[in-house]
Amino acid sequence: MSQANPQQPVRLLEPSFKSLLVQLIARGHVIASATGILCLSRAGPLLITNRHNLTGRHNETDVVLSPTGAVPDAVRIHHNRADALGQWVVREESLHLDGQPRWREHPRLGPKADVVALPLTSLEDVAPRAYDLDATGPPILVMPSDIVSVVGFPFGLTGGGSLAIWATGFVATEPGIDYSSLPVFLIDCRSRQGQSGSPVIAHRNGGLVALENGSSAGFGGPVTRFLGLYSARVNEQSDLGFVWKVACLRDIVTSV
Repeated sequence: MSQANPQQPVRLLEPSFKSLLVQLIARGHVIASATGILCLSRAGPLLITNRHNLTGRHNETDVVLSPTGAVPDAVRIHHNRADALGQWVVREESLHLDGQPRWREHPRLGPKADVVALPLTSLEDVAPRAYDLDATGPPILVMPSDIVSVVGFPFGLTGGGSLAIWATGFVATEPGIDYSSLPVFLIDCRSRQGQSGSPVIAHRNGGLVALENGSSAGFGGPVTRFLGLYSARVNEQSDLGFVWKVACLRDIVTSV
């Protein structure tokens, strides 16, 4: 009599758990959801997400985003639990101290950059699985029409537990050129509410991969290049969306 094979361990792709589900809180109630990532700074771990997520206002018009009319005063972050991959721990962070925002904005662009860094204070039992802005992955060639992934939480949905959902899109503008004089490029992706603050990556599941120097390299497993942080569509009628480049994020993190 044959015996059934023992259950094989589940293999998780790293970007699935490096994206963090973020809930925006106003007076103890969840008013919206978003996505964030962690980066390490001299001051400790930082939550990197979009400015409009934490202000609760459109970053250009300043209009309140929640249909409740409320703006957040705290965030709940679904962190990876220490020493237990596949388990999560929820920690809450205040957004203000003595009436002033706790987040840090871009040192030169200020509120024009829809990316901020929130220093974290509640890290008990948390494993800070962070993106390294100085080591973003192999130099995978990324040009217009190339496939990219937006790894986040559309409508607050998860891929099981607090694992992120991968949305597929395409590079829409030259990544080496700043769009509209800001450190962003555009992608064409059917993103939705909740994906604001998602990392945008070039991910290849092994095989022959084209590199920036014109050569190709063979990889025996998954490889990922971190490209930036997704913020929002250019308008409600378009699937074109902004990606804030790694250099912009690095400027903020190094200023903390």
